Amino acid sequence: MNAAYSQIRAQIQAAAHHAGRNPDEITLIAVSKNQSPEAVAELYQLGHRDFGENYVQELTSKASALKALGCADIRWHFIGHLQTNKVKQLIGLVDTIHTVDSLRLAQEIKRRRPLSVKTCVTDAVLHLFLQVNIDREESKDGALPEETPALAAQIASLPGIALQGLMAIPAQDHPDRAFAALRNLEIQCRPHTQGKLSMGMSADFSLAIAQGATHIRVGTALFGKFKRR
Repeated sequence: MNAAYSQIRAQIQAAAHHAGRNPDEITLIAVSKNQSPEAVAELYQLGHRDFGENYVQELTSKASALKALGCADIRWHFIGHLQTNKVKQLIGLVDTIHTVDSLRLAQEIKRRRPLSVKTCVTDAVLHLFLQVNIDREESKDGALPEETPALAAQIASLPGIALQGLMAIPAQDHPDRAFAALRNLEIQCRPHTQGKLSMGMSADFSLAIAQGATHIRVGTALFGKFKRR
């Protein structure tokens, strides 16, 4: 894993420099879905702290297991579809939720947040991304592009919440165009968003960095195809 981690870091550096960007602006989220706590701990020992999970139950159990292994300062990112009835399980564990796709969900996060504010990983503010269905795919969640600026304004007005920016999972056939579209849409949402873009995965994160990604979500390229279950 050391070699894979070093290679990904080198690719991030190269993509950032090619785009005239500071690589320190880019957060690498290691997607640890279906990986064992021991695999996460191995990457943690290399100095990595940002990990992403797709399922609430897996995140909560893995967070507990990692804490028992001495990995207490992980910044957990939730990157899967989130139902309102699961929100309460995440509050106090996650630093950032990347998949807010409705005002109702954001309001539930705001409602639950004060109950566990003293146990938040970083501070009293919970960081959110607004998920956008940038390619209008029926199989994917997210707000439609034309709905996004107004929805961003509504979410950003909620107390105790910091709307960082926009997130998308583009169609595989033209990710570069989708990344550019999300970048332009985020600019339209300011000042309700803060210039952040959660986009890019193992196969296309260099393209995403070229279009302004600040958070990239990489799993297979780091951990390989090993599945815990």
